[in-house]
Amino acid sequence: MDDILEIAGKRFRSRLLMGTGKWRTAEEMRAAFEAATTEIITVAIRRLDLDDPSKKTLLDEIDWSRYTVLPNTAGCYNVEDALRTARLGRELTGSNWVKLEVIGDQNYLWPDPIGTLEAARRLVDEGFVVLPYTTDDPILAKRLEEAGCATIMPLASPIGSGQGIPFFGRIRVIVEQASVPVVVDAGLGVPSDAAIAMELGADACLVNTAIAQASDTPRMALAFAEGVRAGRDAFLAGRIPKRAYASATSPLEGVVR
Repeated sequence: MDDILEIAGKRFRSRLLMGTGKWRTAEEMRAAFEAATTEIITVAIRRLDLDDPSKKTLLDEIDWSRYTVLPNTAGCYNVEDALRTARLGRELTGSNWVKLEVIGDQNYLWPDPIGTLEAARRLVDEGFVVLPYTTDDPILAKRLEEAGCATIMPLASPIGSGQGIPFFGRIRVIVEQASVPVVVDAGLGVPSDAAIAMELGADACLVNTAIAQASDTPRMALAFAEGVRAGRDAFLAGRIPKRAYASATSPLEGVVR
């Protein structure tokens, strides 16, 4: 069965997005991309060394014929920095897609909700396809969608924490209210976390640290891809309702008494 993820008119078969940070080697990174059959790769524009044109960067380590490169504004702590980085990313990649990050807290890397919304509105006005990283606040998620964002990307838990999804309720509400794809981003630690996110109705997951820092990165990438697929299938299949009491699985008709 075809189950296509569509973002801003582009269609993807994979619902696992992957990042390019924290990898030990470029070879491990590429092997993990291959194992996961991912199609969208995020790149932090501010972390590229652009001073020496002859020096290779992460952009040179990615097969552009196979993957959609998604520039992101990681490391930006105010609106103007995020706007400047988004514009630089468009110049470098030729793409008007951007994963918007405006961080408000250096210790926990918590998204700045006010700055994120302001930057999103301005980038949409400039013709960007904006995929905003945000808190799991359903009201903010709706405001970002109304501003014209192509997706909503709520965190599961703090970036790189591996805590998974401590509380399901808010992401479930975001999914119920959204008419654009919901991508759970940040904090997923193991494939079962991704499966839970997809079972809640998320359209995709973005994973970086949990794969890049695993002992066997290609195997973990494959495991996450399988977790995403299993969770998606479970959501589409429809789970049984939870009951307060047991319900017999065998019929009682014809039972010898």
